[in-house]
Amino acid sequence: MPVAAANGSIALANGGDRLRFARGNETVAAARYRDAPEGEIGRFDDRGAVTWRPLGETDRPVVTASGGEARAFTLPDAPGVPLEPIRDAEERILLAGYTFTSERVADALERAAERGVDVHVLLDGQPVDGVSRRQARVLDSLVDAGVTVELLGGPHGRYAYHHAKYAVADDRAVVLTENWKPAGTGGHGSRGWGVVVSQPRIVDGLAETFHADADWRGARPWSQVRRGRSFDRSPVANGSYPNSRTAETVPVERTRLLVTPDNAGDEVTAALDDADDSIDVVQMRIDGPDQRFLRATVRAARRGVDVRILLSSAWYVETENRRLVEHLRAVAEREDLPLSARLAEPGGAFEKIHAKGVVVDGDRVLLGSLNWNGESISQNREVVLSLEGEAVGRYYRDAFEADWNGGSEERSLPVGVLAAVGGCLVLAALVARRIEFGPDVGVRG
Repeated sequence: MPVAAANGSIALANGGDRLRFARGNETVAAARYRDAPEGEIGRFDDRGAVTWRPLGETDRPVVTASGGEARAFTLPDAPGVPLEPIRDAEERILLAGYTFTSERVADALERAAERGVDVHVLLDGQPVDGVSRRQARVLDSLVDAGVTVELLGGPHGRYAYHHAKYAVADDRAVVLTENWKPAGTGGHGSRGWGVVVSQPRIVDGLAETFHADADWRGARPWSQVRRGRSFDRSPVANGSYPNSRTAETVPVERTRLLVTPDNAGDEVTAALDDADDSIDVVQMRIDGPDQRFLRATVRAARRGVDVRILLSSAWYVETENRRLVEHLRAVAEREDLPLSARLAEPGGAFEKIHAKGVVVDGDRVLLGSLNWNGESISQNREVVLSLEGEAVGRYYRDAFEADWNGGSEERSLPVGVLAAVGGCLVLAALVARRIEFGPDVGVRG
């Protein structure tokens, strides 16, 4: 079809409009939209349905590397591991995050800048609970030390949240489920998963993702973002937990770099659909029974895959997570599925689940910042690594097993037994009512 140039601009209403393309009196095509999101581009399909995508969105490919090793670790057990590449860096550090309040990490970045390392920090400019007074103080200190600090968002922001958590330091990269703050990388609260990799293609892919976001006009210097703003106090985690799981350097057969909204949604779904034997999931929360990845996980259980789902018992998600657990137990009982779900009982090993990880068939691990909700898949910038191999799979599956078995004797019983009495009633209650939570950093992080 030939493309016709328009003279001047076409004014369309943000609240909705109807487009009609005509040749003479004949309508060639028509389309209609409602409530156009600000800063997004609408693409119409052959039926006139519109899909909104962020203005300036990237189209990053899946990056794949064969062989190599990975430094696998969990938090709060090994908080020193994500700092090692930063402290050893000689040329560059690219640190991406959602929030940043760790004075310990900031000190390592400042020392790197003092020895001539090019240090660049990229964060979200509008986190759910806002930028805290503590974060403002830390970022001021970084800028004073010569670190480039930019925040994404504002009128030119192309993603709902820059939620990725990773760092590139020279020829190594760290990918995390945790924020750069005491509760996360500081080891003072959250159960998290992380990995250090050095495969050149993966490191380069992360650096390219960083620059694609930092070079977009939605990235604003911290000095500009902080101008005229006030900041609220925020609590600081200071818990102390045993270092019961040490980091291990393990061989990896294949590593893949996934990002959202570009490719991770389809790739994670495909990994779950390819499962043959087992799926172990650890998540802070899952966005209800109809969540895309959860549907794929239940499909796996229906074809005989052993599925276990471990969710946080933290106060801000406990009610919702408990209802989802009971729903899954009812489904498992009704359909006689090999599907188990429970809330974590930390038992002194950590404060709360914040990890976002999956182990498929015992030899494929997916870990990163990607929460199991629709916004994370389609509207956020998230980063996930897929790591394949028996050794790396064993490390994270053992970590999952330890947390899974931290519960009471009652929670260790099969799902079907637990659901036999109350499953149907709970399922009915779930259908009738679903709780939605308001803004909370624990829900977003």
